[in-house]
Amino acid sequence: MITCTVSYQRPHQHWLDFELTFPNLDQSKTYLQLPTWRPGRYELGNFAKNVQKFVVTDIDGQPLAFRKVTKDRWEVDTEGVEGMYVKYNYYAAEMNAGSTYLDDEQLYINFVNCLLYAEGQLDEAYQIKLQVPTDYQVACGLKKLGTHTLEAPSFYHTVESPLIASPTLTHWEYEVEGHRFHLWFQGQCLLDKEQTINRFRAFTREQIQTMGNFPADDYHFLYQFLPYRAYHGVEHFNSTVIALGPSESIVENSAIYADFLGVSSHELFHTWNIIRIRPKEMCPYDYTQENYFPTGFIAEGVTTYYGDLFLVRSGVITKQEYFLELNKLFKRHFENYGRFNHSLVESSFDLWLDGYSAGIPHRKVSIYVKGALVSLVLDLTLRDCTEQEQSLDTFMRYLWDYFGKQACGYSLSDVEKLVDDLSGSQIDDYFERFIYGKEPLEITLNQLLYKVGCRLDIAENALHSEGIFGFRANQIDNKWLVQRIEPNSVADDHLTLRDELLAINGTQVQDSVEELLAGHQTAELTIVRNHQTRVVALAAQEDRYFNVYTIAQRNDATDEEKQAFERWLH
Repeated sequence: MITCTVSYQRPHQHWLDFELTFPNLDQSKTYLQLPTWRPGRYELGNFAKNVQKFVVTDIDGQPLAFRKVTKDRWEVDTEGVEGMYVKYNYYAAEMNAGSTYLDDEQLYINFVNCLLYAEGQLDEAYQIKLQVPTDYQVACGLKKLGTHTLEAPSFYHTVESPLIASPTLTHWEYEVEGHRFHLWFQGQCLLDKEQTINRFRAFTREQIQTMGNFPADDYHFLYQFLPYRAYHGVEHFNSTVIALGPSESIVENSAIYADFLGVSSHELFHTWNIIRIRPKEMCPYDYTQENYFPTGFIAEGVTTYYGDLFLVRSGVITKQEYFLELNKLFKRHFENYGRFNHSLVESSFDLWLDGYSAGIPHRKVSIYVKGALVSLVLDLTLRDCTEQEQSLDTFMRYLWDYFGKQACGYSLSDVEKLVDDLSGSQIDDYFERFIYGKEPLEITLNQLLYKVGCRLDIAENALHSEGIFGFRANQIDNKWLVQRIEPNSVADDHLTLRDELLAINGTQVQDSVEELLAGHQTAELTIVRNHQTRVVALAAQEDRYFNVYTIAQRNDATDEEKQAFERWLH
């Protein structure tokens, strides 16, 4: 067993001290590796940049020669050495759902950021000893050997088990079908306990009934409720970390409360999808480099679709509230003109390039957003062509039975074959059109929604800046900056991203761009670009931009369509 002791001296300075013992060495050279990325975030994290000091000795405390051979890999001379100690520190000053953070109020660790492994010992058990104050509770999915001692059967399991240790944790729990579910809150929690647990119990039960069983004995929701704006969640073996804020706004009927429910449902479903139902390219994870895979629309798109779908099916949100969440997806997708340039497969590969940043204009699509919409397309298509006998539910249960439970990865061709089998070979162009291809979704979405008694409405944007001139500006750090431009619009001929708007028709821009443009078919904009002030003139054309897409139920739906609607959302 590998032991790891975590300690610190001055928590307000954010330095964590790690001491690991690696026994049973039998090689002349032993390689130590710190992960270079973390599952759930498909980009290089380069966590070794947070390591300041690094010391290696044998069991007797004698120094061992070592050298760094890559940015996060060390070669240690271990000829004739049975075991070694490795001591290093880690700067823990970043707070999000996938980071590691230390201050005088809490110790928060994602071990994938900061825990070393020895090559060839990934399957060795780890024992984690936390040297924290006696009044600290520990929220974690790992087995507890004592108040502050944890144990995991392997490195893989350890780094899939984040923890929060703090004297101020709020702890609630509930049970569904014999499994215990824990809610841990670090930070200000203003939630109503009974209402929250009832809602969590409802969507948890819905997920388990859909998938057939729950793949872990227990489960831990770890929340970082922060005093500033935050929204981030990361899935793990039998837990999730979710960072949300501002905490004072996480109350009943608020927008962020809807986010709280949605991201919690999303992350719980990851317990099946990606944690256990995993692409073959990630079986197992390779922590040393990028793990390219083409099926991000399954791993994240399907999960995004189901996150809110489980809420409406379980009665946690109403159908109208669900429609509002779909409308948000429509807005994000149809205002992303990268959908004409990159397919879902291409964008899945390019997660490792720029998947989590805005990147250059109009280059890529989101595997989360478009992935969710093509999941909706697949769900409604399967239901329609099989008279409601098959659906995305049966698709996911097959993935769970034949890949997740068997701990073997699926391929893109496996997914294509499964869709063909479930549909009775009635879906022959879905992948070419929407997964490999870049075909627009509007017509197909409207046709499928019509069959469940709904429609996709497309309306003109009422804002002059967006609908008539084709640009969106937001106030950032007291400056009005151009943030989005529709290709081939009026604005596209004259503006560029990050232009600062100083004045419109001679009036200084202060509180609103829209007020200064309302009612005008022409506009003279004074802007700053490249530290130079210039004036550009916009003149409205017949075309309209930034159209608004919304879902609505049809009043003329047939009984058959109404029944299909209920089968979809119930």
